Amino acid sequence: MLRHAIAPTARYTKASHDVVRQPRLNSDAKILILYVQGLPEGSTSKPLSELAQKLGIKGRAYQKAKVQLVEHGYVHEWRSQGDGGRWITEQLVANTPLTTEQAGHLRGAPPASPLMSPPAPPSPSTQLPTVGEPTARTAGGYKPVEDHSDKTTPHPPSEAEPTADPDPEPTADPDGPEPTAGSADSLQLARAERILLSLRHSRRELHLGVREARALAVEAVKWLERGLSESDLRQALLAERPQDGVRSAVGFLRYRLIQKLPEPRIPLRPYEPPPVRELLECQGPGEKHVFRPLADETECAPCRRSAAHATFYGEPEPEPDRIPWRERIARINGTSAALPGEG
Repeated sequence: MLRHAIAPTARYTKASHDVVRQPRLNSDAKILILYVQGLPEGSTSKPLSELAQKLGIKGRAYQKAKVQLVEHGYVHEWRSQGDGGRWITEQLVANTPLTTEQAGHLRGAPPASPLMSPPAPPSPSTQLPTVGEPTARTAGGYKPVEDHSDKTTPHPPSEAEPTADPDPEPTADPDGPEPTAGSADSLQLARAERILLSLRHSRRELHLGVREARALAVEAVKWLERGLSESDLRQALLAERPQDGVRSAVGFLRYRLIQKLPEPRIPLRPYEPPPVRELLECQGPGEKHVFRPLADETECAPCRRSAAHATFYGEPEPEPDRIPWRERIARINGTSAALPGEG
């Protein structure tokens, strides 16, 4: 390798071999030290990050170079809080590695901890308040909230506000009497209230309070009493969303519960097959035989048909010709078909 070097006579910076040949510093960190070292006295008041931007060292590259300089003692920082409460960061950049005590001595202050060390909190400053003067707290002027704890409601408690029953009923005996109508109505109201409170999981605009759900549960019970299931009721309340949205969940649900109440279902009577009559002996001519009558008839259907033919035509009904099926097909097609064994 050939080398040609001319020592500059002006506008130069003396670089230490300890910095240029430092293997633990990358090129950005070395250039940053030399750049700061060659700055005039009036340009050193700017932060190190702003000086690095002028060299094109930004973002991740600057952070990496700064970490290397701090670890090896080329950069030291101190953070302190001023009288106004604002935090101030002081930086020291050296071209030789310095310890924390050496950097603190050059700063002109007692030795302090290195980068980001929390200083002792300064004494609070005496400043005038921004607006007005401190006054004592005032109390009163508010009306007490009305207590409704002693009032009762005809509706059962919902899942959102569980309450304890002061007089719990004894457990019903499985072999005892059936539950009364009042308990059945309470169960229906609880089911309806639970359905109304669950609508908010499908549509947030249908969010109801506990008392609102209790008031609407009376109308929702009518749907359940008419044979609709919980899923059918929930689907009816969620279907056909208004184009403009729901402004009032209570008004929308009350209108739908009242206006779209289905007709009561008429219970179907169970099918009762007609009673099977006993066999009777036919009173018609011919051999004795039996039949099963449909009403009060005394003759079977063939005998009554034969008697009707004789009454109308004056002669008994002829017996049907029993023609083989091959011959019947041949007559229909207009051709003669040879029977088996002929010709």
